[in-house]
Parts: sequence; C-alpha cells; structure tokens
Amino acid sequence: MKYTVQIVGVGGQGVLLASMVLGNAAMNMGYRVAMSEVHGMAQRGGSVLSTLRFGDDVISPLEAVGSADMIMGFEPAETCRNIHLGNSDTVVLMNLDPVLPSMVAAGFEEYPDVGGLVDSVKRVNGNVVTIDATKIAIEAGKAVAANAVMIGAVAAMKGFPIPKDVLLDALVSQVPEKFRDLNIRAFEMGFSSLQ
Repeated sequence: MKYTVQIVGVGGQGVLLASMVLGNAAMNMGYRVAMSEVHGMAQRGGSVLSTLRFGDDVISPLEAVGSADMIMGFEPAETCRNIHLGNSDTVVLMNLDPVLPSMVAAGFEEYPDVGGLVDSVKRVNGNVVTIDATKIAIEAGKAVAANAVMIGAVAAMKGFPIPKDVLLDALVSQVPEKFRDLNIRAFEMGFSSLQ
C-alpha cells in the first residue's frame, strides 16, 4: 500500500503543521513516511505545497504529477491551481475560505469567485468535498485552528487509511499544551461536519 497526500495553501494556514501531523500519524501506524515541502514567501502569504507519502514501500518524498490519492486544499485558488497534482480518482478536500493576496486586499485586483473556483475543480474531478474550515474554526474558538478542522475532516474521508484516533493523538502531540483543547474541539467539529 502507498498513499500520497498533496497539501496546498498559503503561508500562515498551517499546511506544514498538517503535514507533520499526518506524517507522524502514518509513522505511528507503522508505515514508512517520506515528506517534501515547497514554499516561497510563505510567511507573507506565498504558496505552500507539502507532499506526504506513506505506505509499505515508500522511498521518495516526491510523487509524479497526477498521482495524488488526496489533495488537501487549504485555500480555494491554491486548490484550483494545484488540481493537476491529482487525477479523476483523487479525493479533493477544499476549504472555501480565501486568503486574499496583497494586491487584492489593496484593491488593485479581484479575487476569483469562490463558487467559480469550486466549479472549475469539479469539472476535472468528481470527488470534491468542500468545507468552510475557517468558519468552523472560529466556532471552535479561533480561526487559526482551521488546520485542525481540516485534519478532522480528513479523518472522516471515506477510504483514508489512518483512523481518527491516531490522527487526533498525532495532532495533540504536535500542538502546545495551551492550545490542545482548542485543537481537539476544532478537529472534532471538522470530523462531524463531514458525517
């Protein structure tokens, strides 16, 4: 068994933490794990891509374009931009909350319609699951817990090979103690949102 998750978003959304949580959970299951990350000006809202591969015979941290089993899209435009990493069988989990680039925030450009982005992804992939992770995280206590919501949602995805309890344990071990309750709440709400 081999499984590849491509996690895409922008700096500050917790993409790298999510990849560490999923990677540690996979190791706790006894799988071999390889990870690779690409990020430009991530702290300033730049694109972030993390590839996580796990399974029995995983050697390389990189995967061929079009071979991902899952794409976790933390940001709608980034999900659309990276849809080529999967194929028609790839499961896509897409957060609906945009992070506005500086040129959009300054009023010089317009962000694409989120509904249009979702439709674009659905035209090439029929396995799209959308979630308003940021809204759920705010309900859990803080917007920054959106990555925990996304991890909880992954736990609810049909066919994902790591059980919910293993993912939650890995999340709890990665976050500072003062944020554990918030992250557990956000994880559980993300899981419940897809039930």
